[in-house]
Amino acid sequence: MKKESPAIGIIGGSGLYQMEEVREPTEHKIDTPFGLPSDTLVGGKVSGRQVYFLPRHGRGHRILPHEINHRANIYALRSLNVRWIICVTAVGSLQEKYEPRDVLLPSQFYDRTSLRAAHTFFGEGIAAHIAFAEPISTKLRNLLAESARSLGVTVHNGGTYVNMDGPAFSTRAESELNRRNGFDVIGMTNVAEAKLAREAEIALATMAMITDYDCWKVEEEPVSAQIVIGHLMANAETAKKVLLDVIPRIPTEPNWPEHFALDSALVTDRKLWPAATVEKLKPILRRFL
Repeated sequence: MKKESPAIGIIGGSGLYQMEEVREPTEHKIDTPFGLPSDTLVGGKVSGRQVYFLPRHGRGHRILPHEINHRANIYALRSLNVRWIICVTAVGSLQEKYEPRDVLLPSQFYDRTSLRAAHTFFGEGIAAHIAFAEPISTKLRNLLAESARSLGVTVHNGGTYVNMDGPAFSTRAESELNRRNGFDVIGMTNVAEAKLAREAEIALATMAMITDYDCWKVEEEPVSAQIVIGHLMANAETAKKVLLDVIPRIPTEPNWPEHFALDSALVTDRKLWPAATVEKLKPILRRFL
């Protein structure tokens, strides 16, 4: 595959790449050692920058949260030399101050998923333990905040995203516990993306688009797919505006801390790396080879 200049990845709904501003569109069907991504990746130029869009749930929203092949998604983006990822994701609000159609930019995660073995590229003879105390790229998060504020979007810079499995929404007891724990929003997808992006030395930040109050707010109608979809459509338009503003603000040189995450993560001596695992992880390990 031809090496491309450092690119920006966008993971979100399938409508995000249907923007008039996308120039020179291309499609990329990529098979990875971890299987197929959620869908064909759509490439294009936005403000002169190479961008790749990936619909997290597939076109037409065909893939449930626990069915997403996160490893294939992040691997495919890294193989296209993506070094920054912006995730656009729907979340429920766990606090009164975060209203539907607001944007929250998470700075922390609490992982309540059950599929964590699939949330790493490593194993098979190469051990790595990434530092994850600060799971989001602070610089990219702040760029998103600047863009959102410049557009008049109600944005909250920082907060904790609790990641559940789904696909069912929370019970009221679960929702109340998450509130008491001080979590800010709840979703079903983003922590795996953040962990894998860090392993792939990609700077990642998330636009958490609030669609509902989960089910803790008893005076509100409990969250349902119908309620979420209405807010999703409005949030998608907001996301497009912010993306178009932030993309030209992102640097062209990948020299942030996240771009060197493996320097302090790889444990296994290079001499012991199995050749098959090295080949499998070549897009991620290339600078060490």
